[in-house]
Amino acid sequence: MATLLSPAPSPRASTRARRLDLAQLGPNWYAAVMGTAIVANGAAALPVRWPGLTGFAELMWALALAGLLVLGAARAVHHTRHRAAARAHLLDDPATAVFYGCPPMALLSVGLGTLTVGSRVIGTGPAVAIDLALWTAGTLFALAVAAGIPYLMITRHAVSPLTANPTWLLPVVAPLVASATGPALVPHLPAGAARETLLYACAALFGIGVLATLALLPVVLTGLVHSKLPALALTPTLFLVLGPLGQSTTAVHQLADAAGPVFPGPAPALRTLAELFGVAVLGVAMLWLLLAVAANLRARRAGMGFAMTWWAFTFPVGTCVTGAAALARHTGFPGFTALAAGLFALLLAGWALAAGGTAAALAGGRLLAR
Repeated sequence: MATLLSPAPSPRASTRARRLDLAQLGPNWYAAVMGTAIVANGAAALPVRWPGLTGFAELMWALALAGLLVLGAARAVHHTRHRAAARAHLLDDPATAVFYGCPPMALLSVGLGTLTVGSRVIGTGPAVAIDLALWTAGTLFALAVAAGIPYLMITRHAVSPLTANPTWLLPVVAPLVASATGPALVPHLPAGAARETLLYACAALFGIGVLATLALLPVVLTGLVHSKLPALALTPTLFLVLGPLGQSTTAVHQLADAAGPVFPGPAPALRTLAELFGVAVLGVAMLWLLLAVAANLRARRAGMGFAMTWWAFTFPVGTCVTGAAALARHTGFPGFTALAAGLFALLLAGWALAAGGTAAALAGGRLLAR
């Protein structure tokens, strides 16, 4: 967990020239791509249109896409030149292994942004092709992680449910992200079997993510109550609980929208179910949001400094933005519009804190330095 909880260097060390050490580049760095992409996707989903919002969304999508490409290249170097470190991150360090849920979510989020935001820049045809490629790769990756990381926990990793924390949710949230991003591709596929297959696949991914979360979330809560968080720098991970809540709300609405033209018969019932599910789950999410904010304010007063865990402020809140926006779109209730706008403002603040902290830590030699 060196890249998560890196201590500040000594004053003497900070004055020496430093080089990037890609051996430390763990999968948690994809959280920065996720957090940036969700800003673009959230801006596109907002039920209100502020001046400059479209251009801002395009800028954030471009940053996320660039970050994905740069990070992908750096991780390729990591796996090629630092195989022992890469192997240890996955097989021997359960605290780092759970962050393998981040790469597929980064692929899926950037893919959706390419279709919903980037299509205005690069054209619909290229955007659909890129999103289809990223969704396919991200979904396969998500399924491998959702099965593989629990398998390693059972057979290899030295873990205890009494020390569980919210990062354990990352591998099982990835299929939910796939279920929420896939329906946007449905109108761009040939009518008939292709659309039906994608919708059924997204519904299955929704079931995988929801049921796995229901199985794992009580374990996480038990670990938090029993053992607390072992370090102040892990306090932002409390926001990760919002991820499956907001993402499942988004997914069920996206599925209901996409199913309308393909399955007109059950479409009205699916939309009603989406609204009832969304209201209930988003209500729980807002309750947990208050808890997470209070805990992080307390940790900040206790001296919590920057760590890469601050990116937990972004993507989970962003899923609540898209979930609230979907409810506002379906119900027309002004309260959900206001909630989506307020959460988007919180998302922007979280992104600014995480991005600013990351830039300062890289420049100051506190991350990836040797």
